[in-house]
Amino acid sequence: MNRELLMLVDAISREKSVERDIVFGAVESALASATKKLYSGGEVDIRVAVDREDGNYETFRRWHVVPNEAGLQLPEAEILLFEAQEQIEDIEVDDYIEESIESMPIGRIGAQAAKQVILQKIRDAEREQLLNDFLSRGDKIFVGTVKRMDKGDVIVESGRVEGRLKRSEMIPKENLRTADRVRAYILGVDSAVRGPQIMLSRSAPEFMMELFRQEVPEIEQGLLEIKSCARDAGSRAKIAVLSHDKRVDPIGTCVGVRGSRVTAVTNELAGERVDIVLWSEDPAQFVIGALAPANVQSIFVDEEKHAMDVAVDEENLAIAIGRGGQNVRLASELTGWRINIMTKEESAQKQAVETDVIRKLFVDKLDVDEEVAEILIAEGFTSLEEVAYVPLQEMLEIESFDEDTVNELRTRAKDSLLTMEIAKEEEVETLSQNLKGLDGLTPELIAKLAEAGIHTRDDLADLAVDELTEITEVGDEQARSLIMKAREHWFV
Repeated sequence: MNRELLMLVDAISREKSVERDIVFGAVESALASATKKLYSGGEVDIRVAVDREDGNYETFRRWHVVPNEAGLQLPEAEILLFEAQEQIEDIEVDDYIEESIESMPIGRIGAQAAKQVILQKIRDAEREQLLNDFLSRGDKIFVGTVKRMDKGDVIVESGRVEGRLKRSEMIPKENLRTADRVRAYILGVDSAVRGPQIMLSRSAPEFMMELFRQEVPEIEQGLLEIKSCARDAGSRAKIAVLSHDKRVDPIGTCVGVRGSRVTAVTNELAGERVDIVLWSEDPAQFVIGALAPANVQSIFVDEEKHAMDVAVDEENLAIAIGRGGQNVRLASELTGWRINIMTKEESAQKQAVETDVIRKLFVDKLDVDEEVAEILIAEGFTSLEEVAYVPLQEMLEIESFDEDTVNELRTRAKDSLLTMEIAKEEEVETLSQNLKGLDGLTPELIAKLAEAGIHTRDDLADLAVDELTEITEVGDEQARSLIMKAREHWFV
């Protein structure tokens, strides 16, 4: 029978053009699977080792060594570390303890049944080999034909390799039929799904970027670079381009002669309209370009909130926002900044309100008159921290202030910040007494909770795990433990 086993391995290896080692692995898996069925429950771990030269094989039952504190999740296939060390002194976690058991004769499962199991393993190995060969080429766009539909998804075939284009990754209203030629971006490989494992997308921004790389040789040559892309698939998109050669016009080059290059991309994407934007290191300039064709009147950058207030006149308001907010949404995705569109009047009103708040802060905390506060605001100061800690030379450059005035303002700002911090700590101390003594809560965590308005054990107990992790930045397990400890008094 061992000789027949070797002959079977050789025959399958030649027939399927796969290495003998892969076939032997499939045989070992088939024998292990059959042996496993002899045990009630089927949770045992079996290993079969086939000698590649004479076809003899041995069978082992084995136990996975797990940490003592983890406990046994699979009692038939696991052993605790301390028990394993009683048998093998230097054994470690994740090692295996094996025990030789009687091997099942291959005739017990039937030669035909064994062959079917082996062939299935070979088909899996074959498919994996094809997949690895395809991915090793480094292609980013999958080109093939529609083979069939599968629960709303489209299965695309390229040679002997298949990809899955999910309904959510298709261009809306696009109707693909069997035998249609399809190009799609390769998102990655999902080994957990049955069937085609290459995941495709025609709606991803990366797909448009790859299409432009294919249509515009200057990108491949490194003369141009696509910095970012935002899409409303099937409707409208924006791409940001940068030229690394002053002689090359980035926008004109991407558009092509008589629009040939951008038209080729648009035709591939069901008529999706593309705005080509010049990328800029200056975020404000980049946002202004991204909002085209709207004309921007003024722009206010809030780096702390990573947001911009953009003022336009009444005529450009609808254009800047776009239908259903499309233009401003795409511009925001393209630039990575939150963009607030408003009229000049709204912008002026908002600036006035913010200026009033800053003026009052300076008057109250620095004990100065409004004229001094106005000078600070005009010079771009918006907080006490800036007054206290910007480089001294910057403040000395203010014509209206002499050195004594500057030093006095900085001292008052620092004193005010210190006073505010002490008051804040006292408030936290007073409000959060109820949380003190709760095992696992450090003063730092209590301070973070207090900032979020969490001052009592009941407040903490009412939080969800994700809310607590967001507030304190602790892990899920620690957050869950803290919440459960905060709830303990509910059940006493």
